[in-house]
Amino acid sequence: MFKKILIANRGDIAVRVLRACKEIGISTVAVHSEIDSNLMNVLLADESVCIGPNRAMDSYLNISAILSAAELTRVDALHPGVGFLSENSKFAKIVGEHNVKFIGPSPEHISMMGDKIIAKKTIFEFGIPIIPGSKGEVISVQQSIEIAKDIGYPVIFKATNGGGGKGMKIANNEDEIANAFSMAKGEAKTNFNDDNVYMEKYLANPRHIEIQIIADNYGNVVYLGERDCSIQRNHQKLLEESPSPALSKKDREKIGKIVVNAISKMGYVGVGTIEFLYENNEFFFMEMNTRIQVEHSVTEMVTGIDIVKEQIRIAAGEKLSFSQSDVKINGHAIEFRINAEDPQTFIPTPGMITELYFPGGIGVRIDSHVYRGYKIPQYYDSLVAKLIVHGKDREECLARGERALSEIVIEGISTTTELHKKLVQNKEVINGDYNIHWLERNLKNL
Repeated sequence: MFKKILIANRGDIAVRVLRACKEIGISTVAVHSEIDSNLMNVLLADESVCIGPNRAMDSYLNISAILSAAELTRVDALHPGVGFLSENSKFAKIVGEHNVKFIGPSPEHISMMGDKIIAKKTIFEFGIPIIPGSKGEVISVQQSIEIAKDIGYPVIFKATNGGGGKGMKIANNEDEIANAFSMAKGEAKTNFNDDNVYMEKYLANPRHIEIQIIADNYGNVVYLGERDCSIQRNHQKLLEESPSPALSKKDREKIGKIVVNAISKMGYVGVGTIEFLYENNEFFFMEMNTRIQVEHSVTEMVTGIDIVKEQIRIAAGEKLSFSQSDVKINGHAIEFRINAEDPQTFIPTPGMITELYFPGGIGVRIDSHVYRGYKIPQYYDSLVAKLIVHGKDREECLARGERALSEIVIEGISTTTELHKKLVQNKEVINGDYNIHWLERNLKNL
């Protein structure tokens, strides 16, 4: 087992990884920007290293600074967390070349799944269904029109190396193709320094379903049920739950086996998530995330499996501590993302937290890095806490969520807590009757 791990991230995920390390008996190193010297994970870590100025480009995305910190503190492994460099194949490769174990899949698999076109081709060859669309990059408006005639409108352009909803534009008819193509390429260039885009059939009312997998170095692959992440805005998830109210046990087992088979053929090692659009009882591959997910906690709540610990143990060369037959879905879990944002406009609200109280009680979990007196900086993601609730069934889970949300006190900034309070009281949410477009269509009514 590793003796010391550097956590190359910040915020709640850095605290989450640090806690797993401490429970296993591993020393931790926190890295931080100048403004993050008082972060919770920095205060809790055994050692900490400042890696640069406030901007992420100068610190959390500064590969040379992170490697210098790893060498200085003599760590034997590095956990990338989520976001930042967690799915950067170049970073994973360089880390390995410096005799530090990258806690994640191989650079080759990160690269393969990071390119959305290659990912679609690969995953289709391994038996996972994909959305009809271009076979690769689309390079002109005329080519886009020809493909759209074949697959039918509406269509959506997506950045080849995209994520987080950036570089995605919809065209409902031929007249909208040119503008959508141009805007998608522009956003792709701005956000990913790569203007390549591809095109898919745009599904009108799908749900966002994802399958969590874990695979070790010995050919063992398991899936941990599914998560429903359909309540989102601008392709950004706000609420996630497991299991999905839309899937039957038969559906879950069917797609789970397909995913496990594909991951086995791929030779993938580590944790990962296969994301699907689900419509009319059909699954269509969207992308694979080659890292731990923000919403991994709901899966942990219903399975009782510590995904981060398993991730670390696999990276250390150990076998999975359980088999597929050991995985049981127990009850229901929902995660509410509490962001430092205006609940109506979603404009970020950095600032000082003057008062703070998080709820507790049976079936309530808080993953957070903030505390009273902490000043949320303007430079990073606006997530300040994840409230995760668990109940014996979905009805109890929603009731527990409503109770816990009513207890939260975060003063000094605006948060999305009030929006979540309205969501758990909404009839369609209570009935599980929603899709990825539901929130944007109903936001004004909420």
